[in-house]
Amino acid sequence: MTEFLDRSGLSVDSRLADFVEQRALPGTGLDVTKFWADFAGLLGKFAPENAALLAKREDLQAQIDAWHEARAAQAHDPGAYQAFLREIGYLVPEPAPFQVGTQNVDPEIATMAGPQLVVPALNARFALNAANARWGSLYDALYGTDALDAPPARPGGYDAQRGAAVIARAKTFLDEAVPLASGSWADWQGGQLSLADPAQWVGSKPGGILLRHNGLHIELVIDPDSAIGKSDPAGIADVVLEAALTTIIDLEDSVAAVDGEDKVLGYTNWLGLMRGDLVESFAKGGQTVTRAMEADRAWTSPSGEEFALHGRSVMFVRNVGHLMTTPMIKLPNGAEAPEGLCDAVITSLCSLHDLKGLGTLKNSRAGSIYIVKPKQHGPEECGFTDRLFDAVEDMLGLARHTMKVGVMDEERRTSANLAACIHAVKDRIVFINTGFLDRTGDEIHTSMRAGPMIPKGEMKASDWIASYEDRNVRIGLACGLSGKAQIGKGMWAMPDLMKAMLEAKIGHPKSGANTAWVPSPTAATLHALHYHQVDVFARQREISGEAVPSLDRLLNIPVATGRNWSEAEITRELDNNCQGILGYVVRWIDQGVGCSKVPDIDDVGLMEDRATLRIASQALANWLLHGVCTPEQVDAALTRMAAKVDAQNAGDALYEKLTPDGIAYRAARALIFEGVAQPSGYTEPLLHKYRQAKKAG
Repeated sequence: MTEFLDRSGLSVDSRLADFVEQRALPGTGLDVTKFWADFAGLLGKFAPENAALLAKREDLQAQIDAWHEARAAQAHDPGAYQAFLREIGYLVPEPAPFQVGTQNVDPEIATMAGPQLVVPALNARFALNAANARWGSLYDALYGTDALDAPPARPGGYDAQRGAAVIARAKTFLDEAVPLASGSWADWQGGQLSLADPAQWVGSKPGGILLRHNGLHIELVIDPDSAIGKSDPAGIADVVLEAALTTIIDLEDSVAAVDGEDKVLGYTNWLGLMRGDLVESFAKGGQTVTRAMEADRAWTSPSGEEFALHGRSVMFVRNVGHLMTTPMIKLPNGAEAPEGLCDAVITSLCSLHDLKGLGTLKNSRAGSIYIVKPKQHGPEECGFTDRLFDAVEDMLGLARHTMKVGVMDEERRTSANLAACIHAVKDRIVFINTGFLDRTGDEIHTSMRAGPMIPKGEMKASDWIASYEDRNVRIGLACGLSGKAQIGKGMWAMPDLMKAMLEAKIGHPKSGANTAWVPSPTAATLHALHYHQVDVFARQREISGEAVPSLDRLLNIPVATGRNWSEAEITRELDNNCQGILGYVVRWIDQGVGCSKVPDIDDVGLMEDRATLRIASQALANWLLHGVCTPEQVDAALTRMAAKVDAQNAGDALYEKLTPDGIAYRAARALIFEGVAQPSGYTEPLLHKYRQAKKAG
């Protein structure tokens, strides 16, 4: 039974109260009693407005549903549709041209271009791996993945043939990024280093040479006595790349946090990251391994000056959106507190330890707190976040706009009003990012009654997606984000397919985005190669001023007009979606795993989170609504795919088989059959309900 304590009229989970009072507040200079009183006041002010914004979402959706139902027999009229959306306030007037005013932003966010990781806050090991992924071995990344056109490593120790292919590829990269004044890196014998551009040599240390290209550093590890270095004419034992410049520590889509116990774990890990003292020990290879945060890296410049480079990613924390409430704090009227309000206060309180230097390492040298705010619908909700952050800053004694915000462009109402959304947070914005998965889920739900949607595999080729991606970059540039904030792109979801990633993901820097998500530290090291191939800021200058794709394209609803579905097509789509839903939900409900590599229907491992679940569940809900499939067909697919998911998880000792009366199976089925009624198509309400039931035993 959870114990609750009275704190200024709030009923607070004792685990959260203990964390705040014993771990987060000490050293900050904040008074405990005043903190809780201010927190209660903030919730009292903002919780009703939060509820009103959610009610407006539902009202707009009801009007859009009615529009489509009234015109079910008519061809879609884009002009009339836009006029209707403006009339109901879904589309708002564009702001006059403006430039964002964000200040005090770390260079990793504002003036550098490179990969970004997203990891669940509840997993300390993953969080540490990501924080330490600022620097990655190119040799290891090439050797241990399928990135090379070379045979995989043979079992039984080091494969010299594959190692030679790795070294050759790395030397080719050096020839492209930091060419020698004459000859190739493959032939360099060591000794005096003469670069074609001497300014690219920026530092040295015993056993190391530091180079720089496109704002990113490259470290040559010189160790002629090592197993690798002794075979190299210059004694190069490794090429280390500056890789994950930034990391998002996630309290939202990639976690299963449904109560005070879960949330306090996430907050504890975030506090440890902000203090620099997070440590995790785990068993590996029969031994106990302890992981901690990397120190900064010391170098000497060519002119003899000592300097240090940041040893870790600069970290954002992703708070939850506006939708969910949390049982860890109850308001005086007995209602649960909005979870996003609690996250804003407590993650910022933890970040005070970084700003005040209370720990051993720094995150933001510019003195900022970086918060990603997801799932916001339109500029009114962004403005609400701006005022909420004002209030938290006042509560914690912070200067205005210390708290920076990243806006996820992943809901259609935000995409269609993006300039107005940026304007609403124009003095604290440091990030906009496209999120194909959640954006597609919202696309389906918003137009649920417009007709049956095309299969999810065809969505990436649809016109609205291309418009959405292009608009995001061009609107961001027009608002002055270049040099002040990140313009980001979404995830590569297949962590085992690095060769394919290297071929495809160069499209992100070419688009003008100065960051993009990758699924692992190894992927970050490989994706860093793309930012050496493309000068992103030069690319931004090239496309700045280009026309923004029209709203007509963005609002081109992806319905499958007049399509005759074959039984085979329907069965394949049902099986594909049901397998993905069951494979993800069973881990979420039974094990509390919010993000993991889940085998798809073809046994390819995909990084899955709630966004992928939102697409699959909404796609099937849409087909059921429009009679493309029957409930009986969906249930038959669930039965078939439960057996497949059981087989795919046969090696997991913690796995519980799926049965129709089991909690996980019932949760998966509810996501489909109750999908039309879910707010904005989100999966959180049902997932939390069933996970809480599972935890209750």
